[in-house]
Amino acid sequence: MTSHDIQKDIVSACKIETIKAIIEDLNGDYFALLVDESRDVSRKEQMAICLRYVDKRGFVMEAFIGLVHVKDTSALSLKKAIVDVLAHHSLTLSSVRGQCYDGASNMQGELGGLKTLIKQESRSAHSVHCFAHQLQLTLVAVSKKCVQVGELVLLVSNVLNVLGASFKRVDGFRESQKQKLVEALDMGELEMDRGLNQELGLIKAGDTRWGSHYKSFGNFISNFASIVDVLDALVVNASTPDERASASGFLRSCQTFETVFLLHLMTDVLGITYDLNVSLQQKEQDIANAIILVKVFNLLQELNERFNEVISDLLNGVACLNPIDSLSSFDIKKIVRMTELYPDDFDGFSMRALENQLANYIIDVCAIDKRFFNLGGLGELSRKLVETKKHLNYSLVFLLVKFALLLPIATATVERAFSAMKFIKNDLQNRMDDEFLDGCIVPYVEKKVFKDVSNECIIKTFQGMKTRRVQL
Repeated sequence: MTSHDIQKDIVSACKIETIKAIIEDLNGDYFALLVDESRDVSRKEQMAICLRYVDKRGFVMEAFIGLVHVKDTSALSLKKAIVDVLAHHSLTLSSVRGQCYDGASNMQGELGGLKTLIKQESRSAHSVHCFAHQLQLTLVAVSKKCVQVGELVLLVSNVLNVLGASFKRVDGFRESQKQKLVEALDMGELEMDRGLNQELGLIKAGDTRWGSHYKSFGNFISNFASIVDVLDALVVNASTPDERASASGFLRSCQTFETVFLLHLMTDVLGITYDLNVSLQQKEQDIANAIILVKVFNLLQELNERFNEVISDLLNGVACLNPIDSLSSFDIKKIVRMTELYPDDFDGFSMRALENQLANYIIDVCAIDKRFFNLGGLGELSRKLVETKKHLNYSLVFLLVKFALLLPIATATVERAFSAMKFIKNDLQNRMDDEFLDGCIVPYVEKKVFKDVSNECIIKTFQGMKTRRVQL
């Protein structure tokens, strides 16, 4: 048990059984792909693959199935890696009914991007750009139309670059933080307790990192006194006239009423949309509720400009299936248009059958069966259809509901996997090989699945890997 090779085999057995449980839960049904790339601590490019599917009970599930090291990040190489992973689990691209990526060109490119290559294999694998990223880009684009806000973003970015330009300045910033904290505690302005008064870093905002501007502005306000202290010291101790002039200019700009007012204003505004961003990151969030959430913040027009005609038709069809307000948005024509976007699943005969089912379905769930009254969204509708066995009576309607739920709206599950990757493969364990990293990260991310895997299954898989001298 002290052998590294044996430990790696046991970890691999845990990963295999965890993914096996996920694939069994999928049960050969349709699924959506969520894919993203990130570099690990050793600068290797890693691709995380997640599946989104509707289980037998009608619940929307998102599951992480693996991390793949990719030497070449071209769309063709990424596609091959995805195909290989799916094939290893007896899955194919023909079952893909949704894709979700960030805005990288190798993913979203219309001509040779990953989404286009996958759609060539499955015409119904519609791609949705991560809503959280789109919301962030929309907020940045709209806010920068105001010159003063654009100047604020640039000022904060430049000040943070100056403060982080050397270890000496970072140390000075931290020392000032400690002094301010001690003074506040001595004056009774802060309470001491576990988890309180954590050190706040200087977060740099990024146009594609959701919530980063909110966190950046918030931390800038919280650390304002320490930031001023470092700039003051730099004005006095600058090694060159240019550095002194730059620090002096930033110091004056930071201390104006307009800058302070805009910092608090934008923090309040972005705080509201931050709640929306958090809502969009929920695993079971569906695209219909996401559109309703966005409407509350009057951003729908700006977001609509980022959707092509196909996605717009899909969203219109999904909205018509949403059971909120007793299916008040129900429109057969828009739903039929939605079915035309799934040519591999609906032919002429099934579309006529669907229209008949829809006519009966709308009367049943809106006027007769009280169990369907006051449902909160497509997720609840899916679960209620399975619970009442009506998914068998309205099989084509349920298929459309399932397709609507498969459309992913955020890459949060993938990003959680990358957070786990940085925790598992850190500075002290930066030589961890790819197979061992993948073996560790899958059970770690999918804890709920892994805890239900029996020791007997893991032992059996471990024993079956190779001939062993000892039986566990």
